[in-house]
Amino acid sequence: MKSERLQVGASVGMGYIYLRDVRFYAYHGVLSQESRVGGWFTVTLRVGVDMSRAAETDDVNDTVSYAALYELLKREMAVPSKLLEHVAGRIVRAIGQKFPQITSIDLWLIKENPPMGADCQGAGVEIHVKK
Repeated sequence: MKSERLQVGASVGMGYIYLRDVRFYAYHGVLSQESRVGGWFTVTLRVGVDMSRAAETDDVNDTVSYAALYELLKREMAVPSKLLEHVAGRIVRAIGQKFPQITSIDLWLIKENPPMGADCQGAGVEIHVKK
């Protein structure tokens, strides 16, 4: 069996930029206590982008800056919502509007220690969008 090798001079193409396990203190939840007291949330975000130009130029303007993605997450997490689905939907729409070059979005939003009487690390939502 022949093993395949990466060709010399192979170009970089599609790939992912991600932020993993970013923690925010926010005020999301159906219960009135959650909107008053708040709690910890963890967000993991992965976006599909064409990395070919940035791989050649070494210029942040030729890619999607993970710092800009973080600022967008921070802004949207600061807006209180009852449902995590609503927060996740806002984040996905904002990313799509600000970064039209993104080809896919994978978002995991977890409420740490949710008030439901269970001993668990978190409960949340997961959204996958492809253009």
